[in-house]
Amino acid sequence: ALFNFAGALLGTEVAATIGKGMVNEAAVTMPIVMCALIGAIGWNLFTWYKGLPSSSSHALIGALLGAAFVGSGHRSIQWHNFLEKVVEPMLFSPVIGFVIAFIIMFGLTWLVHRMSVTRINRVFGKLQIVSAGVMALSHGHNDAQKSMGIIALALMVYHPQAEFSVPLWVIISCALAMAMGTMIGGWRIIRTLGNKMLTLRPIHGFAAETTSAALIMGASQFGIPLSTTQVITSTIMGVGATKRLSAVRWPVVIQIVWAWLLTLPVTFAIGGVLAYVATAL
Repeated sequence: ALFNFAGALLGTEVAATIGKGMVNEAAVTMPIVMCALIGAIGWNLFTWYKGLPSSSSHALIGALLGAAFVGSGHRSIQWHNFLEKVVEPMLFSPVIGFVIAFIIMFGLTWLVHRMSVTRINRVFGKLQIVSAGVMALSHGHNDAQKSMGIIALALMVYHPQAEFSVPLWVIISCALAMAMGTMIGGWRIIRTLGNKMLTLRPIHGFAAETTSAALIMGASQFGIPLSTTQVITSTIMGVGATKRLSAVRWPVVIQIVWAWLLTLPVTFAIGGVLAYVATAL
């Protein structure tokens, strides 16, 4: 939770992508923002209840685009940015995460093959504290900024500015919300990723977290709202595949992949329906 908080303070590049790179600012109204948030929150709660690690990033973006599409028309959406910064990373990041994690885990296995299991667990149990902290830092850096972008977008409805910016109080608020959410919830998702999909040992966690943190940090620097969920899930699959393909519980993976594929279209539809109701009211 502390590293999530710290990560959220590292920049606002992703917030700018959400706040000004997905929809045209002139077409945004407060009902559109409200519908986007309600749609995303609803889908996130549903998938959390089911224990499915879906992408909150894609839920927020999908609901925002759906609400803007119905509320202001298709011209209000910046389709080029959507394809370049959302769809392409969504398709390629899981593959890249899987491959890199597989290579790193394969290398680690070769390095420690003469060590006892007890010593491996002891060494990587300590190293995983570091890798988990860096992973949390990258998570806060990327994910907290998405909420910052939405809040800043809402503020610009009433206080138009020449340049997009995120006030300090918004940054602090989103950092606190990220930390509190980590502290009080998430165990259903944790069980799915840590046990149901693959039985993780410290060395597997270290390899998956290190890979994920590097990818997410890199994406954040370019303002790409990467799905942390997709990256960490694919890297866990990558490290598991080095043991044997059957070590990964593929029925659980298939459920997760379906959640990935459905998130954008479902939240787009939810945001659109909510915007239609809001317009009618």
